[in-house]
Amino acid sequence: MKNKGEKGLGYRRIVVKLGTTLLTGGGSYLNEAAMTGLVGQLARLHEQGAEIIIVSSGAIAAGRDKLGLIKDIRGIPFKQVLASVGQSRLMNTYERLFDRHNITVAQALLTKADLSDRAGYLNARNTLMALLDLNVIGIVNENDVVSIDEIKEAKFGDNDNLSAMVANLIDADLLMILSDIDGLYTADPNRDPKAHIIPQVNKIDASIKRLATNTSRKVSTGGMITKIEAAQIATTSGVHVVIANGKETDVILRLASGESIGTHFLPTARDLESRERWMLSGLSVRGKVIIDAGAALALKKQNRSLLAAGIQKVEGRFSRGDIVSIDDAEGIHLGYGITNYSSDDINTIKGTQSHKIVGLLSFDYGPEVVHRNNLTLLEREEPSADRETLQLHQ
Repeated sequence: MKNKGEKGLGYRRIVVKLGTTLLTGGGSYLNEAAMTGLVGQLARLHEQGAEIIIVSSGAIAAGRDKLGLIKDIRGIPFKQVLASVGQSRLMNTYERLFDRHNITVAQALLTKADLSDRAGYLNARNTLMALLDLNVIGIVNENDVVSIDEIKEAKFGDNDNLSAMVANLIDADLLMILSDIDGLYTADPNRDPKAHIIPQVNKIDASIKRLATNTSRKVSTGGMITKIEAAQIATTSGVHVVIANGKETDVILRLASGESIGTHFLPTARDLESRERWMLSGLSVRGKVIIDAGAALALKKQNRSLLAAGIQKVEGRFSRGDIVSIDDAEGIHLGYGITNYSSDDINTIKGTQSHKIVGLLSFDYGPEVVHRNNLTLLEREEPSADRETLQLHQ
């Protein structure tokens, strides 16, 4: 959602994810000189009228510094102690640095559970949007003290994915994922001298994910794989994403003005409603429904509801009203939907015609397993006149 504005701004509402390696300057503790440079760029961007939310790592590093612990402590409880000690220290550093620019900052600690619930998602959104309205820079981090996802490196626990969720929350125009990684390469640059940066990715597909796997390396709790996962979450919510090296000179300002640095991922959706963004985040998924080719065609091309006839398999246990992931038979993820039937019910009626549901279940919540109004697809194709396959699932 590029929006040319005043003073060279290419994007107005921006989420900036700062990795631990940037905040520590590659060391074990917070590096105030490195943080001063980053804050200076953010302050200049703020002065130009940009709305900014920071997703910051570094709490554990700050705690390690405060407690004088040189060696990495192993075990989740000990790391939670480091996060507990370090979070206030991290925020204190940010507050001092932004005070020099007369900018107010606010702390927001989130967990996956906070956003999994629809009401919690809306509350978090309202708070962050209010901060933007008040011209305050919000600084978001995973609440490591009560959540072990981050420390265990769970899929949705790292700050790369958290930054994508925040971008989703506030309808951001741009998400910058900054660390010491230059971008997505065509191959592992440590092994292939011909490897080069891919400047733009139009769509994140299996080939892009394979590249991320081949070039992944450890950076705090996130490597290239988690960054690609984050980019997919954000781009499907209509957000432009860039993965770049935060050590580049004035990289934040240059990216905000639209300069091509690192790898840019183009958004694949526009103007999504808040509920659609919430569903596409995948935070509240309780199970998976696998559908056949005909049903996939009906969803993508005819904007139809998902019927029992097109369902091949159910994974996980869920109840009526839960959000489920919808995949095709080839394993391609299509989107998410709110189901009208439980997993046990769907196992009973899968593959059958809608008029037979009441006979199999002794009740009927309607012919649609997922109604089209409760369905959000990652990518919807243009409507097609081909209705022959569709009729197979009516």
